[in-house]
Amino acid sequence: MPNANFLLGHPWRWYGLALVVVALDVATKVWAVDRFMQGPALQIIPGLLQFTYAENYGAAFSFLADAGGWQRWLLGVIALGFSVVVCIWLWRLPAGKRWESCALALILGGALGNLWDRILLGYVRDFISVYYGNWHFPVFNVADMGISIGAVMLIIEMLFFVEKGREKAKNNAEV
Repeated sequence: MPNANFLLGHPWRWYGLALVVVALDVATKVWAVDRFMQGPALQIIPGLLQFTYAENYGAAFSFLADAGGWQRWLLGVIALGFSVVVCIWLWRLPAGKRWESCALALILGGALGNLWDRILLGYVRDFISVYYGNWHFPVFNVADMGISIGAVMLIIEMLFFVEKGREKAKNNAEV
């Protein structure tokens, strides 16, 4: 029987969180395809939030969507390479860097969730639509939320916690 500390210790728990994001992303995309691909959108908050169905053949905000198909493989290679970098980054982080590890795990899960679609289908399935009047934010999915939340967490880390970590390391070195 595997040691529980090995499975739940750093960095395995963060890879587990990334897999949870992938599983939620894939499950919600399957649900959205079944529910909204042929049917009408579902108003969650009228005038603000609805579930619908969209296919994104490009990158964020449909960048390169009309490129003719080659972008599928380029974006897939970029996502795969990025995922490898994040896996290594997570592996090398000290166990105490939980905020940064959680952020990276969310980003990794989101990247892998969208990579799954891109490799299998050639496009990414989106279904969450935020809008107000004539303004529409690009339709997105759970993977995109993981990437966005993780990125905001990394920005918060850089703005508010990196300097504190440096000061603490400096004070420990002086002692």
